[in-house]
Amino acid sequence: MSDQPVVGDLADTEEQTQIESDEATDGSSTEDLLEFDPDAAVEPEEPPSVEELLSQRDGYLNDLQRVTAEFANYRRKAAERQQETAAGAEAGIVEKMLPVLDACEAAVAQGIEDVIPIRDALYGALEKEGLVRLDDPGAPFDPNCHEAVVHEPGDGEAVIAEVLRAGYQWNSRVLRPAMVKVKG
Repeated sequence: MSDQPVVGDLADTEEQTQIESDEATDGSSTEDLLEFDPDAAVEPEEPPSVEELLSQRDGYLNDLQRVTAEFANYRRKAAERQQETAAGAEAGIVEKMLPVLDACEAAVAQGIEDVIPIRDALYGALEKEGLVRLDDPGAPFDPNCHEAVVHEPGDGEAVIAEVLRAGYQWNSRVLRPAMVKVKG
């Protein structure tokens, strides 16, 4: 037989060294662990009193009500975000249609009356869904809805003298302010 240890013997030696190392750091020995006394185990606790049970129940009920309210708020906010996202998508599509309306207006201004039915049909369809045209000469100037590019001196409050390019509003949101000439 050779003097070299067998692989199994080496593993056992390492395991024994690990146990001895653990005992040195733990302060307990394997004999202490083997001398477990079941009678010295922790005695069972007394059952909780009715007041403690009621208090615990009330705590759980409060937690449940809080979590239920938080979930209801989450669902409401998620629905609002979904509606805002859908409204933003609709507004984006309508905003992309504005150059078509502008082209129709330019064609009509050049005397091409064949475009009028197309313009009216497109504007009518979008108007039913919430599009409002901002082009009211004589109305008071509102910087939220109008972009003043020309100013004329005048008496009193600033009013719209001329609309240079129509603006549009979609469901109470200004898509494009009207480009106007302001007097006053």
